[in-house]
Amino acid sequence: QVQLVESGGGLVQAGGSLRLSCAASGNIVHLGITGWYHQPPGKQRELVANITGGGRTNYADSVKGRFTISRDYAKNTVYLQMDSLKPEDTGAYYCAANVRSSGSSYYNQYWGQGTQVTVSS
Repeated sequence: QVQLVESGGGLVQAGGSLRLSCAASGNIVHLGITGWYHQPPGKQRELVANITGGGRTNYADSVKGRFTISRDYAKNTVYLQMDSLKPEDTGAYYCAANVRSSGSSYYNQYWGQGTQVTVSS
C-alpha cells in the first residue's frame, strides 16, 4: 500500500508564492514519474508539471517560468514551487505518482487527496 499526502496549499495574494509538497510513503521500491495536477472550480483536472524518476521535467505552457517541480529522492517527496501566482491558478492541486512496490515488476498510479490553493486579486 502506498499513500501520497499533499501539503502547502493556502490563501495568497496575486504575485505571491507557495510551495506544495507531495510525500509518498508505504511499500515503495521506486518512485517513478510524478506529477502535479490542477483542478479549477467547476473544471477538469489538468497536468501542471511532472518529473521523471531521472529528474527530467515537463510543464504546462501556462506555468512555464513561474512553477518549478523538484524531488527529494531520499524523502520520496516531490515539490511544486509556485511563484508569481495568478487568480487563475486557484483550485485544488493533486499529486499523482507511479510507484513500483516490492514483489511487483510494474508500476501502479496513486493519487493524493489534494490541497487547495486560492489566489486573490
